[in-house]
Amino acid sequence: QLPLVESGGGMVQAGGSLRLSCAAFGPNFNTYTMAWFRQAPGKEREFVASVHWSASPTYYADSVKGRFTISRDDVKMTVYLQMNSLKPEDTDVYYCAAARLTPLENVATKTPPDINYWGKGTLVTVSS
Repeated sequence: QLPLVESGGGMVQAGGSLRLSCAAFGPNFNTYTMAWFRQAPGKEREFVASVHWSASPTYYADSVKGRFTISRDDVKMTVYLQMNSLKPEDTDVYYCAAARLTPLENVATKTPPDINYWGKGTLVTVSS
């Protein structure tokens, strides 16, 4: 098991910023591609961003490119999602996810996503 706990969600005005954190508790954190997904009530969960276990390569959904940045700290065993220039359509529950030894493209494109562990989510609300 690799429990994942998200934090940092909240309410922000359009154009503002938030930083989400995902703390992992378990072994072999540096063998997992880590990712963020988001989901609105009644809709399918969609991919947002991912970072390879090497910590450098990243992959983003087109809707967030240039606005969001994913990063990881293997010492703290934590993944971050820095969200800038937020829009009302970014309002969703955001979920942290872990996929062991999985290519970035597979996390982003496979349906359903091949994820080993999910966090419980943190709510982001962007007002107009």
